[in-house]
Order: sequence, then C-alpha cells, then structure tokens
Amino acid sequence: MKNRLSWVPTWLRAYGRQDFRGDVLAGLVVAVMLVPQAMAYAMLAGLPPVYGLYAATLPLVAYAFFGTSRQLAVGPVAIVSLLVADACSRLAEAGAGGAAGLAGLAALLALLVGVIQVVLGLCRAGFLVNFVSHAVVSGFTSAGAIMIGLSQLQHLLGVKMSGGHSAVTLLAEAVRHAGGAHGPTLAIGLTAAAVLLLARWRRWRFPATLPVIAASILLVWWFDLEEQGVRAVGAVPGGLPGWRLPTFSLGNLRSLLPSALAIVFIGVMESIAVAKWIATREKYRIDANRELVGLGLANVVAGLFSGYPVTGGFSRTAVNYQAGARTPLAAVFTAALVLLTLLFLTPLFTHLPNAVLAAIIMVAVIGLIDFREARHLFTVKKADGWIFVVTFLVTLSLGMDKGLVAGIVFSLALFIRRSARPHLAVLGRVGEHEFRDLRRYPNAAVDPAVMMLRVDASLYFANAGFVEDRIRARLVQQPSTRWVVMDMSGVNDIDGVAVTMLTDLMRDTGAAGVQFLFCGMKAAVRDIVERAGWKELLGDRMYHVTLSQALASLAPAGLP
Repeated sequence: MKNRLSWVPTWLRAYGRQDFRGDVLAGLVVAVMLVPQAMAYAMLAGLPPVYGLYAATLPLVAYAFFGTSRQLAVGPVAIVSLLVADACSRLAEAGAGGAAGLAGLAALLALLVGVIQVVLGLCRAGFLVNFVSHAVVSGFTSAGAIMIGLSQLQHLLGVKMSGGHSAVTLLAEAVRHAGGAHGPTLAIGLTAAAVLLLARWRRWRFPATLPVIAASILLVWWFDLEEQGVRAVGAVPGGLPGWRLPTFSLGNLRSLLPSALAIVFIGVMESIAVAKWIATREKYRIDANRELVGLGLANVVAGLFSGYPVTGGFSRTAVNYQAGARTPLAAVFTAALVLLTLLFLTPLFTHLPNAVLAAIIMVAVIGLIDFREARHLFTVKKADGWIFVVTFLVTLSLGMDKGLVAGIVFSLALFIRRSARPHLAVLGRVGEHEFRDLRRYPNAAVDPAVMMLRVDASLYFANAGFVEDRIRARLVQQPSTRWVVMDMSGVNDIDGVAVTMLTDLMRDTGAAGVQFLFCGMKAAVRDIVERAGWKELLGDRMYHVTLSQALASLAPAGLP
C-alpha cells in the first residue's frame, strides 16, 4: 500500500478536516484578490484580460502537486508581466499577427520558461539561483515597479501612448500626452487608486478591490461613460482555457530566450524567497530543485493552455497564509473559483474601466519600490549598495532585460575582484598565544627577523599573483626577515597554480636566506601540497598546528 501511494504528496496523505476548512477559506480569499489582479496583469503584459484568468487556473493546480511550498500562491505577477510585454511586443511589432500573435508569443514564452525551469530542476541546478544576489533583485524590482507605474499612465490618463522600453521614454510619452488627458477616465482612476491606497494604509481585512471594481462597473454602465470616451475592458470571452500548442519558430525562440532566462531567475528567486519565509515559520523544508520543477510544470501548463508565464507572488502568498491555508489544496480551490468565473461571470466585467485595472496595478507595485533597502545595503556593505544602484539605473534607462544582465555581471565582477585580491594580514603578538592583524592592533609586538602572515581566502590561479606580489613587497619593506611564518587556517582550498607560485617563491627567497614555515594547514590543502613535493622541500616545517608551535620551533635558532 505504501508503494502504491509513493507518488502522492506527503501533505495529501495526512490531509484532515481542519486542513480543509483553512484551505477553502484561503482559496476563496485569494480568488477574490486574484481575479482582478490577473486581468490587470494581463493588460500590463499587453494581452486581453482573459489571458490573465487562463494563467490563474490550471498552472496553480500543476504547482500544487509538484512544488514543495504549502502556501505559495502561484499566478501572474507584475514584474513578470512587464517582462512578457517587453519581450513579446517587439516581436509582435515585427509582424507576429496582432493580439492573437501576441498571445501566441506569450504562451511560447511560458513554455520556454517552463522547459528551462524543469531542466534546471532535474539537473539539480537550483544553486544557480544563488548567483543572482539580493541586491540585484532589489534594484531590478524597484526599477521595474517604477516602469510598471509609468506604463499604466496611458490607461489612467485615457490617452494612447506609443510606449517604450525604458523609463525615460515612458515618462517623456506621458508628459507629452498629459495635456490631452480624458477627465472622466482620470477621475475614475484616481478615485480607485485613492480607495485602494487607503485600504492598504488602514490594512482592511476585506479585499477593497472587489467593491472598487463593482462600483466602477456600475458607474460606467449606469451613466454610459463608454460613449463619453471612457475605455473599458469590453466583452471578455467565457469558457475554459483550451489546449493549444504554441507555434514554434527558431527565430522567435532565439529572440525570447534572454527574457525567458530573466523570468526564470527573477521568478524563481521571488518564489523561493517567500516560500522559505513561510516554511521557516511553519517548520518544513523547501527544496529549491523541486521548486524549479514545480514552477516549470506550472509554466508548461500555462503555455499549453493559452496562458503566459507565472510565478509565486509575495502579496498573494502572504494573504493565502494569513487566510489560513494549510496545504497546496488552497491553490486548487482558488483555481476552481477562477474557472467558475470564466464559465459564468465574465459578462460582468464588460464595463470594467481600464483605468481601474491600471490603478490596481499601480497600487500593487508600490511595495516593490524599496529605497530603504538600498540605504541598508550601503550601510552594511557599500559594494552591495552600488550593485543595487547600477541595476536600478540600467533597468530604468535601458530596459528590463539589460538591467538584470548588467546587475548580474556587475555583481559577479565585484565578486571576482574581491576574490582576486584576498586579504593578507601581517600579524603581531598581543599575548603569549594570541596574534592579531597589525592594521587593527598597531602596538602588537613584532620580531624584525620573523614575518607572520595570514591569508584569509582560498588560493587559486586568479589571486596567486596578487598574493605573491604582496609577500615580496613585504619582504622588501622588512629586509631583516629571516623567517616567514604562513598561517594557512583561512585557506580552504588551493589549486596547482597557487602551489607552483608558493614553491617558486620559497626557492627564490631561500636562495636569499629567507625560509618559510606553515601552520594551521587543513587536511585537504595538506594533501595537495604533499603531492606537489612540499614534504621533501619543507619537512616538518609544513606540519605546525598553531602559530605558537611554529614560533617555538624557531627557538633553537635563537628566535622567540
């Protein structure tokens, strides 16, 4: 019996009545929040609102059974929607066939994202997410939130803007069209935004989005405002999302690949971050590789059923958790309610003003703009603060995909620079068995004939030359040196280039009467240098455990 149920998720095998109550309530609350958000985010992605509803149905079910988080709320999110718009609109402008062509490209992008995520998960490549630093994500999402807000100004103002792929062009377009703003549209949008901001500030438990949408629909319908120029959603097709394999083209795949990779990294990082936050509270474990598979399958399903890329959203996940979700079945209930909306309630959205959807988007992304995080990063470590700034500015000025790439490249360049210039501490004695860095303890005792050094990093080809130059420079500054004592306790690994560098250095200095001793060498490092012949070259001088022991071995030579 146990083998027969091995494919069943652990949470489902132990499912109870109390779980059911919490999941039903959470599913209802999230569905009320998700339906208008999904429609708004589809509009942000440049798609008809119904495609947001498609993306909020079957993909949720796929993640529920293959992901590892019990409360993560998967679906359309703002940043991913803007990336979709950025990637697909360029191809659509090149002649991909209007709205239908744009929807096909979005579905193809979802399929591409899903395949990449599944492959990474099966190859256990979840560690790659760690190469995108928190500072990059913060800078990217803050800039992305500003771009999202600017992109919605056309709906808020009731004007037609040609758009753009940077904040500069979006802002210029908005300023140019501001004089032609449509009064009723602007009034509806600003009123909706004010109510939603008030609800956010006062932390109303009831979703304010629902009454705002209902009131705006009634207002437009009762006063026939569409005839006066207020743009509304229009007829929303009903029915279930249909199976359709997106049209493949090598050129389209090549063009969509950079945006797909950006969505993979940003989506997975956002999802895993919020999933781990809740898992820590609820005392269960998140598997990054299984999360990749779960999110990947959700995107594959989205691509096959007329959706577009999805991921876990922070705000909806928080609402799902606070509403009492106990297991992923809450997401299944959410998907079921969205499906019921598609079957029976889509006619109600015909007169929904685009300005209200724009207000929903703009209020939702306010929380993504986080300049306090930049200040915190500069306080803790300036390098991380500059990573935030570079990512933020490049994203605003050159676009989403270039901003993310610039942030990743800049952060990796700083990392390589730090690792290529490791800290080499010159030590002095501050007690009988205590030794400290002279830069922090300038009054520590120093013997002119003994130089004590500590390398605080692993040694490899990129930093071997820097370490050699520093040691030779110190020997020139202290010509009375007869012994160099190297504390290797901070070296976790060493490669062949670094071993050769140290070997040549010891032979060169040995000819000038300067000898080396080593202490604190870890077993893995000791095995490598022994194979390089250091045992014959140094003998017992490479096996000292502590600095005190190494210095004691020099006593017969008349040194302390």
